[in-house]
Amino acid sequence: MNIKTIETCHCHSGWRNYHFVKLTTDDGTVGWSEYDDGFSGAGVTEAIDRLSQVVVGLDVHHHENIYARLAAAARQSLVGVLARAIGAIENAVLDAKAKLLGVPCYELFGGKVRDQVRVYWSHCGTWRISHGDIYPPVVKNLDDVRTLGKEVRERGFTAAKTNIFRQTQEGLVGWNPGFNGRDDPGRMPPRKVLEGLQEYLAAFREGLGPHVDILLDLNFNARTEGYLSLIRALADHDIFWIEIDTPHAPALATIRSQSPFTISGCESLTGLVEFLPYFQKEALDVAIIDAVWIGIWQSLKIAAAADAFQVNVAPHNYYGHLATLMNGHFCSSVPNLKIMETDIDRAPEDAEIFTHEPEIVDGQLIVPDRPGWGTEPREDAFSKFPAT
Repeated sequence: MNIKTIETCHCHSGWRNYHFVKLTTDDGTVGWSEYDDGFSGAGVTEAIDRLSQVVVGLDVHHHENIYARLAAAARQSLVGVLARAIGAIENAVLDAKAKLLGVPCYELFGGKVRDQVRVYWSHCGTWRISHGDIYPPVVKNLDDVRTLGKEVRERGFTAAKTNIFRQTQEGLVGWNPGFNGRDDPGRMPPRKVLEGLQEYLAAFREGLGPHVDILLDLNFNARTEGYLSLIRALADHDIFWIEIDTPHAPALATIRSQSPFTISGCESLTGLVEFLPYFQKEALDVAIIDAVWIGIWQSLKIAAAADAFQVNVAPHNYYGHLATLMNGHFCSSVPNLKIMETDIDRAPEDAEIFTHEPEIVDGQLIVPDRPGWGTEPREDAFSKFPAT
């Protein structure tokens, strides 16, 4: 069955836009994917519009052929924006193929290793601190952090990830020089940040209790010296993993060699060639793969390579419900899975944008058996919640 059209669709939810690829075959079957066109990924929509012309008319069942032709068309820049555009098209192809075969997408990947996937509550506290008007109740102080930890535990989650915060007279404030121009570009955490983070995590642990894992995302916010300073300051804390982004694999290997914590990272890489130096340098315990950016089929290749190097994997997933179920199919099929990311705090629009919401029971995502990814956007949402 051949590809007839590929188009992009968009809507708004909370503080962000959601972006989708709609692929239609000759018989009217529609394959969907969700992709990211924000932050440093701006321009993905235009790249999809251009690259889609390469594969219109090709058989949707032959997804490896489709990828090869897209990669050839983007050969001189097969990273970043173009790689994300190819991944978005690939994921819509996979949805259409699975629907034509009448099977859930995980059947295309060799079937399920697991029926349920352990998830962690991502950006826990982060969204309620920075976007409390959208994700109430707002978290203003350490007492609120304790209350949030208790909520996580009582709702049945077994893991939660947060970011760098500290209490000040003005309330809780973050430290993220890797993402903004306001903090010192030297990216060396000052003592007040180290001590404040210790207090923040202690309050979070108090609310969570002893049996819920804490994951800490340090993002791009330091260099090697700064990351080691943060890790040493947290040596007495019980932390499931420390997440670090650095473009230099040997630097991350140095950090890992001196860390008492599990080290995860690489969420911003866009292909197997980029991951290999981190595997070869033994820089990671857990490779974070953004299957929304890379494409699920290509992400499975990265997961297999990670397995060969005795490295576990986890998805990067802070998008909408379609992306969550896309990642759920990936996670259900990957033997060397650590855990899955998902945002639990949601804008009210999300309930109206998607045909099905993820089913999470006791901190486990139930992988759906519906054909394709198991959800898709409602097309009336594109006009009801127009992108901004």
